[in-house]
Amino acid sequence: MSTVVRRRASGLPLELSSFVGRRREVDEGRRLLSASRLVTLTGPGGVGKTRLALEVSRAVHRAFPDGVVLVELDELRDAELVANAVALAVGMREAGRTSVEMLVAYLTSRRLLLVLDNSEHLVDAVAGLAGALLPHCPELRILATSRECLGVPGEVVMPVPPLSLPDPERPVGEQELSRSEAVVLFAERAASVRLGFTVSADNGDVVAQICQRLDGLPLAIELAAARVRALSEKEILTRLLDQPQLLTTRLRHLPARQQTLRSCIEWSHGLCSERERQLWARLSVFAGGFELDAAEQVCCAGGLATEDVLSTVTSLLDKSILVAEQHGDVMRYRMLETIREFGVEQLQHTGEHAELLRAHRDFYLGLIEQANAEWVSSRQVFWFARLDREHANVQAAVDHSLKEPGELDAAFRMLSGLFHFYWWGRGWSREGRLWLARALDRRVPPSAIRARAVLTDGSLASADGEFDVALKRLADVTAVPEIMADPTVAAFADWVEGSVDLYSGNLPKAIEVFERGLALLPPGVDVPRRLDLMLSYSSAVGLVGDVARATACHEEWLRITEPPGECFHRSYALWSMGIFAMARGEHDRAAELYRESISLRRDIRDLTGIGWSVESLSWVEAALGHAAPAATLLGAADKVWEIMARPLSTYQHMYPYHEEAERVARAQLGDAGFDAAFERGRRMSVDEAIAFSLNEEAPAEPVQEAPRVLTRRETEIAGLIAEGLTSREIADRLVISVRTAETHTENILAKLGFKSRVQVATWVSEQRS
Repeated sequence: MSTVVRRRASGLPLELSSFVGRRREVDEGRRLLSASRLVTLTGPGGVGKTRLALEVSRAVHRAFPDGVVLVELDELRDAELVANAVALAVGMREAGRTSVEMLVAYLTSRRLLLVLDNSEHLVDAVAGLAGALLPHCPELRILATSRECLGVPGEVVMPVPPLSLPDPERPVGEQELSRSEAVVLFAERAASVRLGFTVSADNGDVVAQICQRLDGLPLAIELAAARVRALSEKEILTRLLDQPQLLTTRLRHLPARQQTLRSCIEWSHGLCSERERQLWARLSVFAGGFELDAAEQVCCAGGLATEDVLSTVTSLLDKSILVAEQHGDVMRYRMLETIREFGVEQLQHTGEHAELLRAHRDFYLGLIEQANAEWVSSRQVFWFARLDREHANVQAAVDHSLKEPGELDAAFRMLSGLFHFYWWGRGWSREGRLWLARALDRRVPPSAIRARAVLTDGSLASADGEFDVALKRLADVTAVPEIMADPTVAAFADWVEGSVDLYSGNLPKAIEVFERGLALLPPGVDVPRRLDLMLSYSSAVGLVGDVARATACHEEWLRITEPPGECFHRSYALWSMGIFAMARGEHDRAAELYRESISLRRDIRDLTGIGWSVESLSWVEAALGHAAPAATLLGAADKVWEIMARPLSTYQHMYPYHEEAERVARAQLGDAGFDAAFERGRRMSVDEAIAFSLNEEAPAEPVQEAPRVLTRRETEIAGLIAEGLTSREIADRLVISVRTAETHTENILAKLGFKSRVQVATWVSEQRS
């Protein structure tokens, strides 16, 4: 047994590298320790639990006059020696075994913080010791780190997240990089092995990808950064993408269990039961998280019963193999990518990988088809939300079907089944067409299943204004009489053909084709497609002012959608009725209908529909003389079209209304006034645009943090000054020169308007309180 006890004035080890980020976590740890006597930092190997515990301890050490004592338990294997190890750490020198009673007697009158590091492999013994000490030692606080909680009454668990990453949705600029703790850590560690290394515009995107690939895990990032001595950033990224196991640099200052990323994960794996290891491997087939029903259906076979899944998932959560995240009323679980990759490797070793991938695909295919079967129902909102959460899994399932021989029909079924939920409803047309192109490039015999996928791509092409592509896809299907004998395929083909006519402005031809398609579908057959046809048909007859056919269409539409509480097509029915009212000059009625449609679309987050309703509302606001709201709505809609990469000018049957609304609003506001109102709309989020459209109180502007008085490094040094460190000690701690430390101190004093270090320490204390 070797329990390392390292001390400085505060009883904590002197770190040889800087501590990056984690300000929020340090503050939260301080707060929890002030209110609770046992706090456990949990998280997977390599996430930085130990380092965070040390920083929290430094932040609170002045509150413990009898010291902060670190007990590192990673090399201790005998549970019976835990009390002895703690006794040695706190300064007891009795030889041989130390009883819990002796330790209790020693600590009863002491005000002390005990840091029990790496407790997971001894969790029962550590929990027993904590449970014995805390009731009898009123001034004792315990800060533990573990992959799972101790389960002691009164314990407060604080999960340690990975370091913050650059937002993948934002351009990788200097500001975004500097806000990322993971990037800052990579930069600092890389600079320690390659003189002059910095993250700049030239390499920022690559460094961001490295950090994202490593999930923001500090240990993984440090291992990657150590490679810049021999490899460029691009070479590191390439090796991470191709062969993550090559990252095996040994860092001598780390304990043996942390010397490689793999050793961390293997260590966790070895602590799991056989059932936990089995489920860990099987859960690795999920991408982007999963829900309990998915785990039960995909992973239960070969000795793992359905009733065992929940308890085993709970165990994996306790061991920080899984992370739980609540989405509304639903709990989802996920693995960090590095842990998932290890699970995939174990699954391949057992020979179950192909079988589990197929089970995963079958589950998500079934989910999509169930969602479509319940389209005209009150569960539509539920299915939109569920499939939103499962986007990554659906992508993985489609990808598997495209790669596996003989599985192409499953890909066709999923891609056509996602039309309303993803490609149209979420505005993910480009993604849908990318997948469809990959699927349709394969040479397979004609079939109704393939034809629906072909027509799905044709409908998306027409919406994107690529009418020639849409017509080629249409011809591909109509050239096979046997396929066109299926009324659902033929009706779909008519919808695609009629949409090309509608969008290009040929309303009479569009009406004729839509009527033909509607006549092909018997009542109750392929109701979602019938509603699609009715949507387009009602728009066309409304725009030509055909009162009888427009009214009949709307009545049937509402008869189908209102009783079961369907939202998607009902919102389009209201919008289409608004178009009809607008064409008749009933602008107040049109505005009312557009707002009703927006209310429904808010629930299902139909981005395409929201774009149309907001855009159309701007037209009637302009016609009513409300120039400023009209211009703002035009701007908000323009942002939506930009998000979807779908230019409004594609829709020639509607675009003249847009041009007229802009002309009227500009005439009233002037160019400068119009542009200002338009830009206000473009700055709105989708939720803000909805609220503005509905005349609700606009959401408050997000509260911005007060600008930091000090830079990140200056804040760090101010904290060390507050700990009482001299410039020499700060230089040693941060591995910088004494002169650099003094320069930072001078800058801190100047910025804060102080004259002494005592004032800095007081200021730091106030900021943390």
